[in-house]
Amino acid sequence: MISTWRKKRASRRSNSKKQIEEKTMELLMVPSHFKCPISLDLMKDPVTLSTGITYDRVSIETWIENGNQTCPITKKVVKTLEPIPNHTMRKMIQEWCVVNKDYGIERIPTPRIPVTSDEVTVILRKIESCCKLQQGSESSRELVMKMRKMIKESTRNKRCFVANGAGKILSSTLLDFTEKSSVYEVETMEEILSTLTILLPLDGESKSILGSKSSLNCMIWFLKCGSLSSRRNSVFLLKEIMRMEETWRVEELLKIDGSLESLVKLVKEPICPTTTKASLLTIYHMVNSSQLSNEKARSKFVDLGLVELLIETLVDCEKSICEKVLGILARICNSQEGRKRANNYALTIPVLIKKLLRVSDLATEFSVSILWKLLIEKRDNIVLINEALQVGAFQKLLLLIQVGCSENTKEKASELLKLLNLHRGEVECIDSLDLKNLKRPF
Repeated sequence: MISTWRKKRASRRSNSKKQIEEKTMELLMVPSHFKCPISLDLMKDPVTLSTGITYDRVSIETWIENGNQTCPITKKVVKTLEPIPNHTMRKMIQEWCVVNKDYGIERIPTPRIPVTSDEVTVILRKIESCCKLQQGSESSRELVMKMRKMIKESTRNKRCFVANGAGKILSSTLLDFTEKSSVYEVETMEEILSTLTILLPLDGESKSILGSKSSLNCMIWFLKCGSLSSRRNSVFLLKEIMRMEETWRVEELLKIDGSLESLVKLVKEPICPTTTKASLLTIYHMVNSSQLSNEKARSKFVDLGLVELLIETLVDCEKSICEKVLGILARICNSQEGRKRANNYALTIPVLIKKLLRVSDLATEFSVSILWKLLIEKRDNIVLINEALQVGAFQKLLLLIQVGCSENTKEKASELLKLLNLHRGEVECIDSLDLKNLKRPF
C-alpha cells in the first residue's frame, strides 16, 4: 500500500516537472535577429549580402538559384551573388544555444565554408597549366585530389565546380595525358576518372572529349587492367558517353581490342549492382540501333556468349537489372544469329515465361517481344512451341491480354496465342518451374 502511494507521488512529481519544462520552452523565445528573414527559423549558417542583411545560407542560396538578383528585404540589386559568412552572428547563436541547452536546444555545429567561384577557377587553371607544361604527375594528382575532396563536401561545391567547367577541363586533361604520355600516368588518371564520376551527369562538350579515340582507349585499358574502383569509374563514364548513341563511337569501341570482352566480364563477374547496371546500359546503347556498326556489335556479343549469360542472369536478379537484361536480349534477338543462340539454349523459354507479369510492365513487354521473335519465326518448330505450352505460356499470355497492356504488346501476344492454340491439345501444362535453386556456371 505504502509502495503504491510512493510510486504515485513520484509519478505526479515527474509529470509536474515535465509540464514546467514544456511551459518554459513555450516562453523561451528565439531572438528575432537570430532568425532567418526568409525561413523564420534559427540560422545555422548565417551569411551577409552586399546590402548588409543577414540570412541563413541555404535560404538565400535557394533564393538566388531561383533567378533572383535582389535582396529579399531591401529589394536592392545585389552587387555580388557570393554571400559573406557572418562569423560574429554564428558565434552569438552558438553561445545562445549553449546557455539554453537545458531547454533541449542543441548547439549548432560550425559549418564548413563552401568553395567560391574564384577558388574553383584558380584550382582549374592550375590543373590546366600543370598538364600543358607537362609538370610532374604528382602535382596534378594532388590538385585533382584536393578538387575531389572539395566536391564531396557538399552539393553546393559540386554545383560550383560544374558551373565553372570542371568536367570539360578534367576531360581535356585526361585526353592530354593519354596523347602526350608514352606511359600512362596511372595514379593521376585514376584520380581524374574518380572525380569525373562524382561530377556526373556531364555536359555535351565533356562527353565529346571523353568519346575521342585516345580517351576511349584509356578507359578500356582501365577496364581490362585497372583496379576495381578504376573499372567501376570507367564503365560509369562509358555509359555516359554511349548515351549519345553516335554510330562512330560504337565503331571506335569495336576497334579497341578487348573492349566488348571487358564489358561482358563486368556482367559475368559483378563488382557491385551499380557497376552491373552501368555495363548493361553501355551494352544496350551499343546494340540498340539498326546501323551497321550496331549489327557488328550484336554479332560480336553473341560470339562472346552474351545471350546465354543474360539468360542465366535473369534466373535471379533484381527488377532494374532484369529490365536492362531483357532490353538487351530484345535487341540482340533482332539478328538471326541472336535468335538461333537463344532458341538453342534450354533455359530461354522457361525463364522468359517466368518473367511475364512478375517483374514490371516494361519487363513483360520485353519478354513478349522476345518470345514473339523466337516463336513466330520458328512456327514449324513443334518442340519449341510445345516447350512454351508446357511452362504455361498460353495461360500467361491470355491473362496478359485480360489485365491490359500496350497495343503493340497486345498484338504480339494475340499472334502468339493463335500459334500456341493450334498445338494446345498436344501437350499438358506442367507446374511453373522453380528456378530459385538453379546455380549459374560462373
